[in-house]
Amino acid sequence: MRGLTTRGRSFLAAGITAALCSYLLGQPALLKIALLLAALPLVSVLMLMRTRYRVASGRRLTPSRTPAGQEARVHLRVDNVSRVPTGLLMLEDKVPYVLGPRPRFVLDRVEPRGHREVSYRVRSDLRGRYPLGPLQLRLGDPFGLCELTRSFTAADTLTVVPQVQRLAPVRLTGEWTGYGDSHSRAVALAGEDDVVPREYRHGDDLRRVHWRSTAKYGELMVRREEQPLRSRATVLLDTRSAGHRGNGPASSFEWAVSAAASISLHLLERGYAVRLLTDTGDAVTGAGGSGLGGASEEAAGLLLDTLAMVQLSEGQGLAPAEEVLRLGGEGLVVALLGSLEDEQLAELSRLRRRTATAVAVLLDSPSWTLRGLAADAVAPAGPAPAGSDQVRLLHEAGWTVLAARSGDSLPDLWQRAGRSSVPGSYQPAESFRPESFRKAQPSQQPSQQPSQERGLA
Repeated sequence: MRGLTTRGRSFLAAGITAALCSYLLGQPALLKIALLLAALPLVSVLMLMRTRYRVASGRRLTPSRTPAGQEARVHLRVDNVSRVPTGLLMLEDKVPYVLGPRPRFVLDRVEPRGHREVSYRVRSDLRGRYPLGPLQLRLGDPFGLCELTRSFTAADTLTVVPQVQRLAPVRLTGEWTGYGDSHSRAVALAGEDDVVPREYRHGDDLRRVHWRSTAKYGELMVRREEQPLRSRATVLLDTRSAGHRGNGPASSFEWAVSAAASISLHLLERGYAVRLLTDTGDAVTGAGGSGLGGASEEAAGLLLDTLAMVQLSEGQGLAPAEEVLRLGGEGLVVALLGSLEDEQLAELSRLRRRTATAVAVLLDSPSWTLRGLAADAVAPAGPAPAGSDQVRLLHEAGWTVLAARSGDSLPDLWQRAGRSSVPGSYQPAESFRPESFRKAQPSQQPSQQPSQERGLA
């Protein structure tokens, strides 16, 4: 009886009312009408109770991982596994509000052992993981007096990842490839007694543990071995809420997340072992390869899934990230940074000493506030926007600095990184330099000093 629709309850109430009027007014003909009105919903309930349909469902996402702002298609399949045809079936799939309205479908009749396929599209401008399902099946009578709802248990997840832009290969100074376990390759080959150990790192093969050194130093040590050396890169993402401005897809944080995804996949394609690191110290590592095939696809999916869920943090500095890089920060470091204070600048200087090559994409966060918010919105309080002094200090500390404003193209900035990494050729972005700083520059062009460049990023 709980499955009665509004129409079914109205028929039942009208039948009871007509029966009372027939008794009070002494009209036997009205009683027949009352019995008919009350019997129709009851008969519908009995018909649905005797229904013994066996229905199976399946769901398929194409693709299961979609960039923000692009559509994905959800395919639903309903199989009638019973020996009798079904009646009128109404399907409704549960989807979050951000993906759009709930899709509804009506299936008139499914023959025994038959199936029906329907599909719908979903789209989201916001990153995240969104549950799809479970699928609800509504069974109704032809008069619409009674409906029974049953839900399947299976559900799927749609992952909306940041937008990825194609980056052109550029040359960066300080890159290295070759054989060995470190830059120095100080590995003795005379015998077991001459093995140069190092401290154990997460992921090292336990068969390389050097027990004599472990007993000597009191911590787990492994042997350095001559093996093909994989170039390593760390992409540092600044997630401090105080360093970003704007809301939603038009915020500086979303721009930084998209840039981190683009740079990470670009380095994976170049064969780097990429580690995604945030200012909170959380790190995810993926091994690259020649092209995005095999393990590289898994690594790219892992990094994209992580970036799909990353959120703003309440951190105040980069000390946790410095601690992670201290345990092994050699290689290429690309930092995507919001507004900085003097304390964060000092921390970045310390991070640079532990890396071979460092590229900083410095975001002018207030420019996102002026572009993305309404005209009457007020920018939140926080550190002053980064200016030419911060760019100069980072450059003097050894960073290749790329200044980014709202509306700037990441591929253009990345091409500028190859030119700025050559000693003596650094120039701040024209759109980022205030007039006072531009006038203070010498009129002559800086001399181009030849530098030896190795590797391809």
